[in-house]
Amino acid sequence: MPLPTAPTRRPNNANTRQADKKANNDLLLKGILCILIGLGVVVSPYFITSPGMQGIVANASLVGWFSLVLGCAFMGLYLKRRMAAAVKP
Repeated sequence: MPLPTAPTRRPNNANTRQADKKANNDLLLKGILCILIGLGVVVSPYFITSPGMQGIVANASLVGWFSLVLGCAFMGLYLKRRMAAAVKP
C-alpha cells in the first residue's frame, strides 16, 4: 500500500497564523534596525569633529551601505508578505 502524498499547504489554525505574524513583525524590526544602523554609519562622518575618528568611520561606509541595502530588502520582503496576506480571502 503506497504512502499518501505530503501536504502542500500549511494548516490554517491559530498557531500558524500567530507564528506568521511574529515572523512578519521580526522582518519589520530587522529592516528598521538595519536601515537605522546603515544611515548612522553613512551619515555620521559628516558630524564627527575629530579627523582621526572621522576617517575610521568613513572607511566603514561599505558596511553602512550593505546595512542599508539589507534593511531595504527586509522591508521589501515584509511588504511583499503583507500584500500577499491582504489578497487572501
